[in-house]
Amino acid sequence: MAPWRGALLAGASVLVLDQLTKWWVVAALEPGRTIDLFWTLRLRLVFNTGAAFSQGEGLGPIFAVLVLTVVVLLVRLGAKAGDPMARLCVGGIIGGAFGNLADRAFRAGDGFFGGAVIDFVDVQWWPVFNVADSAIVVGGILIVVRGLRAGETP
Repeated sequence: MAPWRGALLAGASVLVLDQLTKWWVVAALEPGRTIDLFWTLRLRLVFNTGAAFSQGEGLGPIFAVLVLTVVVLLVRLGAKAGDPMARLCVGGIIGGAFGNLADRAFRAGDGFFGGAVIDFVDVQWWPVFNVADSAIVVGGILIVVRGLRAGETP
């Protein structure tokens, strides 16, 4: 359990931060209203019933099952990783995955995992995203970079 303590903390932190920011944005913004922050960065409430980049609208239940499958595979692969940074990244990715799954499970929707994921970070030149999405992407990139560097010889 000790080697996974950091990963559990990372995952729990991502999950809590993700849900708190989504709770805040739903309370602070009505759909269609934006809060301009700086340059092209703004906050805009979007309900995403699809997957990445809002593709596959209405296929939430299928994505939920796929995400749960990927989480199981990540945990199994992460258990074999001797690199503490890789385990932290796996924890962050899983926390992000559970953050978006929580939206699908508990935000109003039709049936099994029919809810919408709350997205709100809008840079206007990229699809709108959230904290969970950021953790998943950054964690995945770091795992790939660490893996590539592990193959280098000094």
